[in-house]
Amino acid sequence: MTTLRPFTCMDLLKFNNVNLDPLTETFGLPFYMQYLAHWPEHFQIAESPSGEIMGYIMGKAEGMGENWHGHVTALTVSPDYRRLGMAATLMSWLEEASEKKQAYFVDLFVRVSNKVAIQMYKQLGYIIYRTVLEYYSGDPDEDAYDMRKACSRDVERQSVIPLTHPVRPEEVD
Repeated sequence: MTTLRPFTCMDLLKFNNVNLDPLTETFGLPFYMQYLAHWPEHFQIAESPSGEIMGYIMGKAEGMGENWHGHVTALTVSPDYRRLGMAATLMSWLEEASEKKQAYFVDLFVRVSNKVAIQMYKQLGYIIYRTVLEYYSGDPDEDAYDMRKACSRDVERQSVIPLTHPVRPEEVD
């Protein structure tokens, strides 16, 4: 039985089994604390009956006007718990939190090389809205897909009409 619950400060001391995975983007502790302080309603953890962290989702609400949206900053599931629907459950939870905030859409960025994640997001109803050139730094830098899913507030689904040209990171609003 999996428990979904709000992420707490103490979880920062227990989530290495999830964060040390090469597919997971990791951040410094102050970054996690900022999200926990500003957007606690968008930070959820999945926990096993034994208290092991199975995965988590970290996001926020941002933008103005018709660009008001929920954003997935990080979604990760421990390798031991992959392919069980955990990521879909966490995404559904964040989408519902975004609906409660009356967002127009939910977006996320994913490495263009992460084919498994891209396919999963497509199965969840996300579309590739645009390509962001050299979004991820590394050797070499890697492009990202900005993927989106419209919320119920976007009745005409204007937020998910794909752009026809790539953008640079500084052009992302």
